[in-house]
Amino acid sequence: MYTFDCTIVTDHRWLDESNADWYARQVWVEDAAVREALERRGWKVHRTNWDDASFNWSTTRYAMIRSTWDYFHRFDEFFSWLEASSAKTTFINNISLIRENIDKHYLLKLAGKGVPIPPTLFIEPGDARSLIEIARLSGWSEIVLKPAVSGAGRHTYRFLPDDASKHENIFRELIAKESMLIQEFQHRIMHAGEVSLMVMGGQFTHAVMKKAKQGDYRVQDDFGGTLHHFEPDNSLIAFAEQIVAACDPMPAFARVDIIRNNADEPVLSELELIEPELWFRHHPAAADVLAEYVVGMDQPDAKK
Repeated sequence: MYTFDCTIVTDHRWLDESNADWYARQVWVEDAAVREALERRGWKVHRTNWDDASFNWSTTRYAMIRSTWDYFHRFDEFFSWLEASSAKTTFINNISLIRENIDKHYLLKLAGKGVPIPPTLFIEPGDARSLIEIARLSGWSEIVLKPAVSGAGRHTYRFLPDDASKHENIFRELIAKESMLIQEFQHRIMHAGEVSLMVMGGQFTHAVMKKAKQGDYRVQDDFGGTLHHFEPDNSLIAFAEQIVAACDPMPAFARVDIIRNNADEPVLSELELIEPELWFRHHPAAADVLAEYVVGMDQPDAKK
């Protein structure tokens, strides 16, 4: 017998309900929306941090990763916990989706299924080429460098090919231990921003637009980015739902981040399936759509 139907997984910084920090309170509002939607359907729901050594993960039927936003700074620890816990509980999203989505190599798999992405080249650990050599070989006029496992703009750099040597030291440090990628910089993000479409169980629910501060290209609020209301047209909704439909199995929740490329066409920037912010506070009904899907889903092979 399980003690809990579902445990919402966060990181230790957001666990204390009395934390007065505005960001922590915002995380609480987001997680509470999912918790209450599941509880309205009769589920017993718990919430704890992923590295809670006192919690027995075999006591919860499902574990839904929601706000574990320290994992990309503690990847080895997180991955070890993920693998150990996947033998004890069923993850939402499916463990196979989580494993794949941790690493941005997933973009190549989606591109192979016809999903348009920005021009991208991966660089694997131990590559002896200099960054300026790689940059010049790309043929792109402006480049973005980032790790294959990252979040919140960690080690993301934008530069001209001839200026790549300015980032050589950090590139050598990173490429010694992790995969990196370069992408052709898509200039429209500077003024058009990035849109995020939320998809629950394959169904679009709501969207937001993220815009970088003046002169920047990073849309995350960590770098001064701002959030705006956005109503996508039917073609963009179909685009997002088709991307999610390319996943196997179907994710319970997904955030499809879309930008306009240099030809002014929509392309997938990121498909977030692990712990994306979903902005339920702007569209509370989406939490009920997610809960309805989770309660009704059948995942007999989810642990495999």
